[in-house]
Amino acid sequence: MSILYVSPHADDFRSQTALIAAEFTPPSSRPRVQTGGGTLLARPLPSLVTDGGLVLAGVASVGYFLCPEKMAGSGQRDSALVRQWVSFAENEVTPAACAWTFPLLGMLDPNKQVTERAQTELKKVLTMLDSFLKLRTFLVGESLTLADITVACSLLLPFKYVLEPAVRKPFVNVSRWFVTCVNQPQFKKVLGDVKLCEKAGQVNPKTSSLQSGEQVPKVPGQEASAPQPKTEAQLKKEAKKREKMEKFQQKKEMEQKKQQSQTEKKAKPEKEKKELGVITYDLPTPAGEKKDVQCAMPDSYSPQYVEAAWYPWWEKQSFFKPEYGRKDLSEPNPKGVFMMCIPPPNVTGSLHLGHALTNAIQDSLTRWHRMRGETTLWNPGCDHAGIATQVVVEKKLWREQKKNRHDLGRDAFIKEVWKWKNQKGDRIYHQLKKLGSSLDWDRACFTMDTKLSYAVQEAFVQLHEEGVIYRSKRLVNWSCSLNSAISDIEVDKKELTGRTLLPVPGYKDKVEFGVLVSFAYKIEGSDEEVIVATTRIETMLGDTAVAVHPQDARYQHLKGKTVVHPFCDRKLPVVFDEFVDVNFGTGAVKITPAHDHNDWEVGQRHDLEFINIIDENGFLINVPPPFLGMKRFDARKAVLEALKQRGQFKEVKDNPMVVPVCSRSKDVVEPLLKPQWYVSCEEMGRQAAEAVRSGELKIIPETHLKTWFNWMDNIRDWCISRQLWWGHRIPAYFVTVNDPSVPPGEDTDGKYWISGRSKEEALEKAAKVFGVPAEKISLRQDEDVLDTWFSSGIFPFSIFGWPNQTQDLRVFYPGTLLETGHDILFFWVARMVMLGLRLTGKLPFKEVYLHAVVRDAHGRKMSKSLGNVIDPLDVITGISIEGLHAQLVDSNLDPVEIEKAKEGQKSDYPNGIPECGTDALRFALCAYTSQGRDINLDVNRILGYRHFCNKLWNATKFAIRVLGEDFKPVAKAQLCGSESLADRWILSRLSLAVQLCDSGFRSYDFPAITTAIYSFWLYELCDVYLECLKPVFAGSDVAAMSVSRNTLYTCLDAGLRLLSPLMPFVSEELFQRLPRRSAQAPPSICVTPYPEASEFCWRSEETDRNMEFIMTIIRTIRSLRADYNLTKTKADCYLQCLDAETVAVVKQYSPYIQTLSSSQTVNTLQSGEPPAGCAVAIASDKCTVHLLLKGLIDAEKEISKLSVKRGELQKQLEKLAERMGKADYRDKVPQKVQEGDAEKMKQSETELQKVEEAVENFKRML
Repeated sequence: MSILYVSPHADDFRSQTALIAAEFTPPSSRPRVQTGGGTLLARPLPSLVTDGGLVLAGVASVGYFLCPEKMAGSGQRDSALVRQWVSFAENEVTPAACAWTFPLLGMLDPNKQVTERAQTELKKVLTMLDSFLKLRTFLVGESLTLADITVACSLLLPFKYVLEPAVRKPFVNVSRWFVTCVNQPQFKKVLGDVKLCEKAGQVNPKTSSLQSGEQVPKVPGQEASAPQPKTEAQLKKEAKKREKMEKFQQKKEMEQKKQQSQTEKKAKPEKEKKELGVITYDLPTPAGEKKDVQCAMPDSYSPQYVEAAWYPWWEKQSFFKPEYGRKDLSEPNPKGVFMMCIPPPNVTGSLHLGHALTNAIQDSLTRWHRMRGETTLWNPGCDHAGIATQVVVEKKLWREQKKNRHDLGRDAFIKEVWKWKNQKGDRIYHQLKKLGSSLDWDRACFTMDTKLSYAVQEAFVQLHEEGVIYRSKRLVNWSCSLNSAISDIEVDKKELTGRTLLPVPGYKDKVEFGVLVSFAYKIEGSDEEVIVATTRIETMLGDTAVAVHPQDARYQHLKGKTVVHPFCDRKLPVVFDEFVDVNFGTGAVKITPAHDHNDWEVGQRHDLEFINIIDENGFLINVPPPFLGMKRFDARKAVLEALKQRGQFKEVKDNPMVVPVCSRSKDVVEPLLKPQWYVSCEEMGRQAAEAVRSGELKIIPETHLKTWFNWMDNIRDWCISRQLWWGHRIPAYFVTVNDPSVPPGEDTDGKYWISGRSKEEALEKAAKVFGVPAEKISLRQDEDVLDTWFSSGIFPFSIFGWPNQTQDLRVFYPGTLLETGHDILFFWVARMVMLGLRLTGKLPFKEVYLHAVVRDAHGRKMSKSLGNVIDPLDVITGISIEGLHAQLVDSNLDPVEIEKAKEGQKSDYPNGIPECGTDALRFALCAYTSQGRDINLDVNRILGYRHFCNKLWNATKFAIRVLGEDFKPVAKAQLCGSESLADRWILSRLSLAVQLCDSGFRSYDFPAITTAIYSFWLYELCDVYLECLKPVFAGSDVAAMSVSRNTLYTCLDAGLRLLSPLMPFVSEELFQRLPRRSAQAPPSICVTPYPEASEFCWRSEETDRNMEFIMTIIRTIRSLRADYNLTKTKADCYLQCLDAETVAVVKQYSPYIQTLSSSQTVNTLQSGEPPAGCAVAIASDKCTVHLLLKGLIDAEKEISKLSVKRGELQKQLEKLAERMGKADYRDKVPQKVQEGDAEKMKQSETELQKVEEAVENFKRML
């Protein structure tokens, strides 16, 4: 029977996870449970020892083993999701949950900063979970899985000890799911009844045993007769003292060893650490001319040298244009068309890592399709960014001329914006070129260009004429600072846990948020009162009702009653509406229809009065004195004081809430009633949802499908008015008819608004609508501009000249793919799909690939205040720590945040960021891009890929040398029949790499592509094949050399082509230095065919299997050599094989074994015995390695050294055994220390065993 070892601690949620998983196994195969065992197994708990002696350790391994197969996910997709959730629990939930709860359990010293950070992180996790669980009962599929068990158990401590009712209130879906899980019979059997936290506070540490039915025995030492245990503080103090002493002992022993080794051998001069070299390309090359590749290659790879001059040449040669290599675009290309438009960056923007990720992925895909021979277009463009640009130019005007836009007037201000755009607006294009983006710059578009502006105007007029665009007065997100409505994506949701003072533009003092104010309304005609609560007390001046739930028994007697407003003679009806939460506060809610989205809907349902009390600048209107004319947050204090004076104030208490903040102005967003233009989205949303359901439009990864359907199936109409000057002015005109027979119109009456492509057209249309001569009509064009997302929504076809039927529109629309971040799935992707279907009758693209969010190496979101925002150009060119600090000083952070950010930078980049180069950055971003997961970007890993570039450089340099100046490759890559085993193996590995890259690009699996390329170049070509070639080129077999040269050329040529889409610069540099198979070969690697599996069809699984077996032998020999410090000495090697078949394989490959293992000779044995004096290691069940050491080393001296070592190890083991053998060890020593001791014991035992074996080997040599 299997044995499950678990921790005795009652709050060890990891062990509880394993116990719950065990409850789901059939009784016949359920393991026996035993507490402790970590020391015995030298593994972390929970651990499982199977019947066959297999030891599994850790939550994930044990959980997967114990759970029935269906609970690990039914089907490939569900299995992958379960794995992701298990990983999520361990990597995201557990660290935050432990950091928050452990101090309360006395398991960690309290640290306010750490706890606050943990609270923030866990709340982020819970917010994400809550959103995910909104429409789900369980995490994966329709039944409980290992994902639910693992995540729920990782949240046990927070739910039991820190998530008070107020804290968990925003997470209703998580709470519902958690309660569902812990009430499953299997959970209850292990955990009993889980009581949710009512009040967070210090908890007595629990060391009692876990109970799981009768399976878990009680921990020894817990009975009444047991001695009084020491306090947790005493135990921690003792553990720390022991740990300190052990470290001191280890340090002392290390110093003694160091001194001993120094006396035994001559001190060698320490090698200086080689710094990354900076080499520049200084040869005179006019812009657009081809780089000189005839000169000698520098000694090492340098990004500055490699990236110089290539991009202007690519541009001048028109490689990035779809017309390249084609006579006429309208002629069908049998290989197909690939078209993708760039997500247009803001004209005000500068490159950040999100752009770098987007462009690394998009350019890799574009280059791959281009190399496949498809007619390829990646269309660049830039967005006019209405609000952002207007803010930038207004700040510039004020800084330089002390004027605002109103001082200049609309036309003059717009001229200033164009002037700024022409001076600064193409900065981001230069940055995109620096990234190597292969865009067709001749087709670059700006959303305010004449062509695109015409398309925007046409789209508005068409949709207005069809009734899809209409005029209505509704609540909008209003920024008082900008005097404009803003879109949802421009609203940052600032989460508050309670009372918080926030800075608000236009206010000297910070404003209080995160509190709930309760006050009373008097029932008309009685002394009774109704208590209501609000987070925005100033809005009570605009209240027009009090709402209660229809089923709330407390208020049934108030039907038909009214309450009296304390500051005016307004009577507020008591309305009954199911929107009210009976359990929130008193169950009565104030209703302000003109200033709250939920209240607006209640007002609509009950035909309430809508009183607008805040104007566009944030001042109070339509209110009684003394509040009239006050600023909204000044009125907040005044209303509160006035309620206190009237005796109607009840209480103020902390209240977790979300404050909407304008991302542009940092102003608190105000819901205001404004007449605006809206797009009716219900029908278009239904069509967009159906396109995905039918498979006509594919969204990758599929994890985003539920979000898509949730948005499309519950879509609201879209407000497209913006109160700005910079942007596409709305082509709609308000009509005034100078005729008594036609009554004057209201702003909200759609009949009085006429759209037109020009004022003349609008006038003609108005005359027809009202049946009067044109002379009697006056037109006033709407002052507002359209939401930027409207012009972005028609971007895929406006860039090709729609509504005109241009050649580009016929050839390239619909596009092939849209690649972007998942954060704008609704704001941009959905709107492109809806408007594309409506205006063109076609989907704008066939597939949508959504990449992840880039985070820092610690998994934190990029934030200026954390100092972890990385400019990709700093990674490409390198920057000092002082340079990073200087960027913070130039930012808009306040001094406190700057200091905090500096500390973050010092911690992550103590020596600044080294120069990594564009290729390494692109490769790293693609390597990180795992579908559906955020990217934790570690700059050190990017540096690792720079070293990979150096490896490519050195390999190609070596190859060029051995190929020779006169080498001419054969016309076609093919086998000649004389290839050596090593040749056939490397060609087999190349064929596999080609297959993996092809399937990776087709499925957008970028880590699979980068892994295939990296492994082929580094582990197979450089580490093995090039080493195997050295004896060939050092020999005299001319025929073998010729074959190997052609094989090597094939590997370099194909390997660089595989690499080219991801690393365009270094692949071009090296490719240009290689000879060509034909004089008609393409001039650049970026237009050379990408390797295809049909061409590279030399995969041999048998060859791969044999070579992997041989590499196992080589690694074993290398390991033995390292054990006996044979750095330069070559030893004779005897390989004892199990059977004749193994002997035959080993003999075939023995020259490679000899070369790659640095052996003197390689001898194969089947029945005979190896000579005495050999060190022995098992390579596999079919081969044992014997390395002859006799005569190569001083056996007596080695025995003497090892005897000393053996004595030290034995002493360590005795001390450990003595400490761990004490009666109260398991009860009194913290679990973490016990696990550490067990690990030390295991390591020491293994080391002692190796020492004993080595001594025996050396004795045989005497």
